[in-house]
Amino acid sequence: MWRDDARILDMLLAAKELANFTNGVTFEAFEHNRLLQHGAVRLIEIMGEAARSVSSDFKAAHPEIPWQGIVGIRNILIHEYFRVAPDKVWEVIEKDLPALIALIEPLVPPESPP
Repeated sequence: MWRDDARILDMLLAAKELANFTNGVTFEAFEHNRLLQHGAVRLIEIMGEAARSVSSDFKAAHPEIPWQGIVGIRNILIHEYFRVAPDKVWEVIEKDLPALIALIEPLVPPESPP
């Protein structure tokens, strides 16, 4: 379904952008850079919102992707923003982001030639 393809692409683009933003950045630098923290949170929210919009059939066909966790972190960032700690966001970036990119990148259909 085209909608699922679009949402998976949205997730991949946000994940890769976050990886680029934080490439070579230490936790100490991240912890003291509020702009980078807010950018990271926003991109994680985008990934979660896109994951939330993926069809149940697509999710069932790809149980290796932690859909519930991705949507869950989005919900925390959106609704419990006052509890978001930089170290928890950093943990997502360091531990979860590379694995997520590896899981969803093969699911993005190749671009059609013009």
